Amino acid sequence: MERRQAFLLVLAASFLVLLIYLTAIPKKTSDEEFSLKAFARDVEIILAGDVMLGRTVMTKSLDLKDSAYPFRKVAGRLAEADFVFVNLENPIIENCPRTSTGLKFCTDPKLTSGLKLAGVNVVTLANNHAADYGKEGIEKTVEFLKKEGIEAVGLGNLVVKEKKGIKFGFLGFNFVGKTPKDEDFRLVSDSDKKVEILVVGVHWGEEYEDKANKFQREWAKRLVEAGADVVVGHHPHWVQDSESTNGKPVYYSLGNFVFDQMWSEKTREGLLIKLTFRDGVLVDEEKLPIYMANWAQPEFAEK
Repeated sequence: MERRQAFLLVLAASFLVLLIYLTAIPKKTSDEEFSLKAFARDVEIILAGDVMLGRTVMTKSLDLKDSAYPFRKVAGRLAEADFVFVNLENPIIENCPRTSTGLKFCTDPKLTSGLKLAGVNVVTLANNHAADYGKEGIEKTVEFLKKEGIEAVGLGNLVVKEKKGIKFGFLGFNFVGKTPKDEDFRLVSDSDKKVEILVVGVHWGEEYEDKANKFQREWAKRLVEAGADVVVGHHPHWVQDSESTNGKPVYYSLGNFVFDQMWSEKTREGLLIKLTFRDGVLVDEEKLPIYMANWAQPEFAEK
C-alpha cells in the first residue's frame, strides 16, 4: 500500500513538472511558424510624401518654441520603423528669412530635430526646390542633416543602409520638367547590384491630380526593369493611385506629409506606407492615411 502511494506521489509530481514546462513554452501553431518567428529577419520601412518645413511651417514652429511641432502627433509610430524615407522639399540654411508667401523655400536648422524625432534617416533632395538657395544651400542642407544622423539621396548618389544583415539601398530622381536619361536607369541598375532591396524616390507628375499620367507609368516600368524594388513618388501634393509593376509596388504620389497647403482637403490629406521585409522579401504592406487637421501638423486618420 505504501509503495502504491509513493508511486502515485511521484507520478503526480512528474505530471506537475511537465505541466509547468509546457505552459512556459510559447504557443505555436506549428514548428515551422515557431521557427520563422524566432529566426526571421524583419525590417520595416515607412515611406512618406512631401515635407516642406519653410514658410509658415517654420514660423509657427519657432513661435511655439517647438522645432519638432510638425511631427508631434505621428513621430512615435514612425520612430518604431527601421527606416523612414521622405521627400524634403526645402533647403536648410542659417538665417532663413521669415515669410508666409512665395515659392522660394528654406527652413531654420532647428527644424531638423523634428525629422530626427520622427525617425527619418533618409531623405531625397531630388525635387524642384532643393536648389532654391543654390549649390551652397544644398551643401548646407546635407551638412545639417548629417548632424542629426540623416542621409540625403537625389544628388546622383546611392545610400546603403544595412539592417539585420540585409542591405537596403535608396536613390532619388527629379523628373519634373525633364525626361529621364539613360544614365538615370544605369544608376538604378548599378545600385541594384550592390543591395538586396532598392527603394527609389521620384519627383514627377502633375500637381493636384489624383491619377498618375502615362509618363509616370512608363518611367515606373523602366525603373523596375532596371532593378527598383519599390518606387515612391511625390510632387502632385495629392495622393495618387498605386499599382504593382512586374511584382514591385509603385506609389505614384503619397501626397503631402508636412506642408502649409491648408487651403483644400486633398492637400491636407496624405498617405504613409509601411512595408515589412522578411529575410529580404516583401511580406506585408500597410497603408496609413494621415490628415493635417491643425496647421501643417499631420495626425493619423480613420481608415
